Amino acid sequence: MRLAVLAILLAGAVNTPVSGHHGTAASYDESKQVTVRGKVTEFWWRNPHSALFIDAVNDNGERVNWSIEMGSPGVLTRAGWNRRMLGAGDMVSIVVHPSRAGTPVGVCANPCNVTANGKTLSVREP
Repeated sequence: MRLAVLAILLAGAVNTPVSGHHGTAASYDESKQVTVRGKVTEFWWRNPHSALFIDAVNDNGERVNWSIEMGSPGVLTRAGWNRRMLGAGDMVSIVVHPSRAGTPVGVCANPCNVTANGKTLSVREP
């Protein structure tokens, strides 16, 4: 009888949806926002997250390549984006939560607003 009850409980647990996602708070400082302005070097349209790479100029006048985590292609598509929305050479401005490590890495703030060549593209993630 115990074995039967255990089997039923395990079967139910396997079919239970899990609502979990890795937390960005471990990697990014969500209490801070930084505006990154510069020229797109790459835009990766990939799962689990798209990524935007921007050559920006820091306060010392040095060129710094930022890596910015964005929503998944599915989330971006539902917001009207496509894989050709941003390309190398586009001038952009984007607000990010910066890396806790102090490196030029960030995650797009929610809502994720990107101004590219004078046009604002927006995504609000759930």
